Amino acid sequence: MKTILVPVGSSKNAKSHLQYAIDFAKAFGAKLYVVQIYNVYTKAGTMIKVDHILERESKAFLDAHVASIDTKDVAVYTRTFKGKLIDTLEQVCNALDVDLIILEPRTNSIKDEVYLGKTSGKIIKRTQIPALIVPEGYVYKPIVKILIALKSAVIKREGVLNPLISIKDKFKAVANILLVKTPLHSKNDLDLNAEILGLVTNKTTVESPTTFQAVLEHAKANYPDMLCVVRRQRGFFSKLWEKDTILKKDFHSTTMPVLVLRGLK
Repeated sequence: MKTILVPVGSSKNAKSHLQYAIDFAKAFGAKLYVVQIYNVYTKAGTMIKVDHILERESKAFLDAHVASIDTKDVAVYTRTFKGKLIDTLEQVCNALDVDLIILEPRTNSIKDEVYLGKTSGKIIKRTQIPALIVPEGYVYKPIVKILIALKSAVIKREGVLNPLISIKDKFKAVANILLVKTPLHSKNDLDLNAEILGLVTNKTTVESPTTFQAVLEHAKANYPDMLCVVRRQRGFFSKLWEKDTILKKDFHSTTMPVLVLRGLK
């Protein structure tokens, strides 16, 4: 893992989140891009050009933000970009060859009942960029135990497990897998290929209406340091991802980072 990106909003958690990202990047010897994406909506008849003003203010904010943190000799770069959030973020990640985005659950939301705000929710729901969601105020520590939750272990895309493999290898973590047999499962969904078998120490198979429900029940008894799930069009969090905002009352994993991989298929 060589390049990590951190989108910055205006949350009260921004400093502690950036400190976690720096500590995480240091463990991997990775460089860190701290970015802010802005858009300009002008009214008819507006005379003043505000693009350069917003860009200057955004860059000054990011530089001051980074200066307030102990960067621990990590190579940190600040960048501002104009455009629509998702399209611009995907272009930036491709251009910078980003391996992982580290996200705050709520980059702008101030509502205590919210787990994932609209901005973070959009990034998780509408992109295929690997992301690590870090709970608010979470202090960096090595990852010792990982819980991987899947309702289908069929892998058709190359490289989708790379972020998980990098994290497991770096911290020498134990990875356990929770295979969830849902009512709509296919015959081969629970068959593990050699790549996954080489990752996991223990395998547990459960029957549950949803992967989400199985994780809530299983995680409480296993206390992992990180949960790993994959994006699916109608998979984990499908009930929650109907909207970009996710509430804490619907998702209780507010005490550990959640690694969200690209879809396996």
